[in-house]
Amino acid sequence: MACEGGKEPLLTEQHEVQVPKPQDGCMGSTKSKKLRRCRSAPMVEEPVLQESNLNQFLEAPKSIFDQVNPHFQRVATYLLIYLSISTVCFYLVRNEISGEKTYGILDSIYFCIVTMTTVGYGDLIPNSTATKLLACAFVFSGMVLVGFFLSRAADCLVENQEVLLIKAIHLHREANSMETLKEMETNRVRYRCIIFSILMVVLIASGTIFLTTVEHMALVDAFYCVCSTITTLGYGDKSFSTPAGRIFAIFWILTSTICLAQLLFAFAELYTENRQRSLVKWVLTRRTTAADLEAADLDDDGVVGAAEFCIYKLKEMGKINQEDISLIMAQFKSLDYDESGTLSPSDILLAQSK
Repeated sequence: MACEGGKEPLLTEQHEVQVPKPQDGCMGSTKSKKLRRCRSAPMVEEPVLQESNLNQFLEAPKSIFDQVNPHFQRVATYLLIYLSISTVCFYLVRNEISGEKTYGILDSIYFCIVTMTTVGYGDLIPNSTATKLLACAFVFSGMVLVGFFLSRAADCLVENQEVLLIKAIHLHREANSMETLKEMETNRVRYRCIIFSILMVVLIASGTIFLTTVEHMALVDAFYCVCSTITTLGYGDKSFSTPAGRIFAIFWILTSTICLAQLLFAFAELYTENRQRSLVKWVLTRRTTAADLEAADLDDDGVVGAAEFCIYKLKEMGKINQEDISLIMAQFKSLDYDESGTLSPSDILLAQSK
């Protein structure tokens, strides 16, 4: 830009920036120098404290319960209700339950956990009609709670750990980059298997160490008790008999049985996903024949379009079937008001106004 009387600038949206007084040369006055920017460049946002930001500073700090996932809150509520009702019921009939006892409330909660997870050690046994009926009722309701609610809560926790695992593997990537999100979606089941396997090892090790140190079992007996517990086998010859052991068991049994179930489900899902990927690879790499083109020709016009070819390949991959296609075509025909073979906004308006 010329020093004196230059041409009219072509760029607009000027921002004035104060600069130090030049020592010599053109425009030696104290006027401010104008910084010009291109229209396509992003606007420079000034650090203005907006009303929404001001409200965040003025708001009272949120409770820790407000930051918890709503699903976790529901699960915690259902579990608390279940344990409260079952504990009170079994505490009232505690004299009709035989076996190795410690404290009334603790034994009732411990018996609830052993019942709802179907471990059934046999160290506490209902020996009356009322307690047997209560056990039958709470074992079914407990299985529903574990199967539907607690397992879903475990899924939510693992989904959060998947992000941390990917961050640890790929430290050079941003947390929300497209590569990271794509990898999470592609290898989601594999990461679930890894996380649940790590959790399972931690739970087995912690249970074995606890039984050897607190319950004073031999190492083999402790490992044997851990395996029979997390698989809900519960032979009953080895179990938690001390007050400290039963407090630990209340949390450990519930966590370990759910974790093992989720691990087995993740491995089954991984096996199914690998088979599906192998099928997709075979479909995309095999040689296309004239018989394939004949089968892909849905409208019998002698040629196969891109849409027809895609539908045929998706059917081969097992992602859709003929029934799905028939339902979609029926919906298309119902919307094609003028029967032209194409859809337009007028067709949709006329078809939906009938």
